[in-house]
Amino acid sequence: MEELLVRSESLEGLRRWGSDNCGEEGGEEPTKVEQRQRQQAHQLEPIGRGELNLWYRIIQVSAVVLWTSQIALSGLIFILLVFTPSLWVLVVPYSIWILFIDDAQNRGGRTVECIRKLSFWKLFGSYFPISLVKTVDLPGDRKYIFGYHPHGIIGLGAAINFGSEATGFSQKFPGLNPHLLTLKNNFLMPFYRDLILSLGLCSVSMKSCVGALNSKNPYRSYSFTSKNESSLSSDGTSADKDGGHTRGNCLIIVVGGAEESLMARPGTSDLVLKKRLGFIRLAIKEGADLVPVFSFGENEIYDQLVSQDGSVLSKLQKGFKRLFGFTFPIFYGRGLFGSGSIGLLPHRRPIVSVVGKPIRVERMAEVSEEEVLRVQHLYIDELKWVWEKYKDVYATGRKSEIQIVA
Repeated sequence: MEELLVRSESLEGLRRWGSDNCGEEGGEEPTKVEQRQRQQAHQLEPIGRGELNLWYRIIQVSAVVLWTSQIALSGLIFILLVFTPSLWVLVVPYSIWILFIDDAQNRGGRTVECIRKLSFWKLFGSYFPISLVKTVDLPGDRKYIFGYHPHGIIGLGAAINFGSEATGFSQKFPGLNPHLLTLKNNFLMPFYRDLILSLGLCSVSMKSCVGALNSKNPYRSYSFTSKNESSLSSDGTSADKDGGHTRGNCLIIVVGGAEESLMARPGTSDLVLKKRLGFIRLAIKEGADLVPVFSFGENEIYDQLVSQDGSVLSKLQKGFKRLFGFTFPIFYGRGLFGSGSIGLLPHRRPIVSVVGKPIRVERMAEVSEEEVLRVQHLYIDELKWVWEKYKDVYATGRKSEIQIVA
């Protein structure tokens, strides 16, 4: 970068010479040779650091705009194709494939590693920036369920850290096969569904969770599978019926869901967790260790209009959630032309996802309520440990402490 210096001293001196000799009364006009030299110097002047930084920020913003508008763009493109009769020969088979044939979102996804490793994701993540912090190693001979907190408005930290290799997931946790879970409705959106499938995303339905945990792990070295690696569940049956080929699979569940997204506001960490027992039961049935993840900054990137309980807006949001399974927080961020404007771009604020220590979970065919509550207690304790250890590093501007409100 040495050659990309801001205005050089010699050029600055040349400007001063021009102003001193041409702008003052009695100054001599520069010769044609001098004029030509000045024009050439101006044309060859290298790009400064400030200019480079500006262009890089513009590219970052473009990446964020492109990703956050994917659903709208996919829908628009599909509508244009539908209204182009000459392309129906492609549209009709593709629609049938989506609606009636392809079930990859329930069978472990369709990860395309080169898509996960695209530089685009690093560019997107650097906008905030987004980072991933590991506290302990996670052995590749276990299955895992990561609980991601808080949900935030969109969960962008989860998308970058676990839906791509932008922050080096596979280097930090070698041998693990991540599947970020999202609403099944997202897999009905043409083109967008194929993109998120290529990133390893699956549906958050129970069928999909079981399918993903028991799918073949392409990152596992099967040559190391041996008798001494076969684990037994508490009822004495083999925990792996396939010789260990499914070990290392991990699900990432954004636990709070749509209800928690309505609580996402800067400076707060209000979680919907106490009544979320489904992922605990799943972990016990499948013998998957639970790993809490707290994402500092996830609630900071958007502001949200407050809807009081009982208000018209609150009733509309809750009714929408009952009907469609998701809701619409009224949020806003910054505009395209700077942090001082208002728009739908997220604020440039850091997101740091800290992966806590795993809670060992033994597989049980019959899951008792007592066991579910016991494991949940351990999980909440570990999540709070992550908060307490890192809050003074990554949440210095907090307005309140972590709160489990439901």
